[in-house]
Amino acid sequence: MNPSLIDIISASLFLIAVIHTFSTKYFLELAHSHPNYSGLLHLLGEIEVVFGFWALVLVLFMFGVNGYDSAVAYVDSRNYTEPMFVFVIMVIAATKPILHLSEAIVLSIARVMPVPKETAIYFLLLSLVPLLGSFITEPAAMTLAAMLLGVNYFGKETSSRFKYATLGVLFVNISIGGTLTPFAAPPVLMVSSTWNWDIQFMLSNFGWRSALAVLTNTVILVLIFKEDLNQIKLKEKNNAAKMPPPVILMHLLFLVGVVFFAHHPAIFMALFLFFLGFSTAYKKYQNPLVLTQALLVAFFLAGLVVLGGVQQWWLEPILMSMNSDAVYFGATALTAITDNAALTYLGSLVEGLSDEFKISLVAGAVTGGGLTVIANAPNPAGIAILRDHFPEKTIAPLGLLMGAIPPTIVAIVAFRFI
Repeated sequence: MNPSLIDIISASLFLIAVIHTFSTKYFLELAHSHPNYSGLLHLLGEIEVVFGFWALVLVLFMFGVNGYDSAVAYVDSRNYTEPMFVFVIMVIAATKPILHLSEAIVLSIARVMPVPKETAIYFLLLSLVPLLGSFITEPAAMTLAAMLLGVNYFGKETSSRFKYATLGVLFVNISIGGTLTPFAAPPVLMVSSTWNWDIQFMLSNFGWRSALAVLTNTVILVLIFKEDLNQIKLKEKNNAAKMPPPVILMHLLFLVGVVFFAHHPAIFMALFLFFLGFSTAYKKYQNPLVLTQALLVAFFLAGLVVLGGVQQWWLEPILMSMNSDAVYFGATALTAITDNAALTYLGSLVEGLSDEFKISLVAGAVTGGGLTVIANAPNPAGIAILRDHFPEKTIAPLGLLMGAIPPTIVAIVAFRFI
């Protein structure tokens, strides 16, 4: 089947968008040296804007080439549930009551660990929280871990090397840590109902390998940066205004409700509106809601949905031409330049795949989920929360890639050679 003009344009724009993601720091530098165009250059330097911007360009091309009806029909045909869900879960998970409870749980476990408190908390944020992502969803786990890491471990006294290594392990562990269940990781969600994967199947084929890789990555990181961790002093908490348990309980109920109805946007958006009313009524127990950051992340993911929806013509033949070994490593590599959920979704459309092929495809997709900001849906949330702690308030894609390669290799060993 020969690609249409729109197919070629969409693939070209997708490639430009991927290159753009690795060039955002360059646009920010241009903004400083060209003040007359600083607004536009700053906009193009925001990593969360990239895919939304090029998705808009694609839609304009569709209007010009195929006409109004075709362009509108394509945009309407996309499923925006995931961007909406990530937006809602990110706002709720980053609220003061949820962070207060999460921190209390982490501190309680850290007290019984035979290591300094700073090291114990760091270890738990990079291991326990990503694995909890299998139950509270990966976006919620990313938000919680990133918020708590940013408070104490990403200060000015810590080196960029430490920050990028931590970020790489966090992204990889979040990506593989959500595979203990069939409903928490986006690439698993795309196939679990079609292929009838239940919790028992996930635990036996993915879960124990994921836990092994997550713990190994975290232990190695702690050993490498032992001296850096010894120099970190946790910030003292202000206990003057204690968090009322009923307020925490209500936030938990909203969080659980949104997770439970994750596939029903009308319901979880209604719950979110109730949550906004509740948080306004109890404003004194809230920090400012992360609405701007969450909206930017949702915009990024919606752009990826629009731009990625017309890449099937070249992605599917590549995947389907591979055996199980090739598809595992191919999916790991392709995930770096496209959303891993998109890869597994394409696989779910193909009839007659062997179980070995299916497992290899999903395992490869989650293994590569930490390599770039676009590799896994929760990654933009982590970027949005932590980027202010990096030089020039931007996270270099190459720095993330270098930080994620070692834990990705550990995940490859766990998923493919054990």
